[in-house]
Amino acid sequence: MVMLLAAYAGAMWMFLTSAPKVHTVMVSDLEIARQLYEGLLDLPAAEVPLHYYYNYEQTIGATGVDPLYMSTGPSLSSKMMNNANDGLWYQLKKNTQLHVITGASLGSKNQQRHVCFDHDCLEMILMRVETRGLKFKIRNQKPLNFLVKDYEGRVIEVAEVAN
Repeated sequence: MVMLLAAYAGAMWMFLTSAPKVHTVMVSDLEIARQLYEGLLDLPAAEVPLHYYYNYEQTIGATGVDPLYMSTGPSLSSKMMNNANDGLWYQLKKNTQLHVITGASLGSKNQQRHVCFDHDCLEMILMRVETRGLKFKIRNQKPLNFLVKDYEGRVIEVAEVAN
């Protein structure tokens, strides 16, 4: 029994350590975000990581029953499974992904806003903006806040939310 538990713990450790790091960016318009990340920044699409697909982070340590094993009907389980697929998924680096979701409000002058809690994520996006030769203006270093102009003349504000 102890060997079985040790094997299970080892398998879980391998699963969690091999899972990609996921950064989340909230945007005000998902279609404009798609044009920026796919078109201008040329980020490759990524698969939804298994730990997001199975809602693992929200059920770990929970006292309730894992939603995958609930037998209340297909509508609830399909609703849980579709939440991971909402938004856009991009590969930033080898083991780092970007998850783009809606939820940010429009900025001043009705600018598109992209907000994130992670400084490292925004630095990677800024580096990609610089290497692609896009027009940008850094407004603030701490917290990081910069503007990017797309080919249609829209100004997109990318901002770090200060903790």
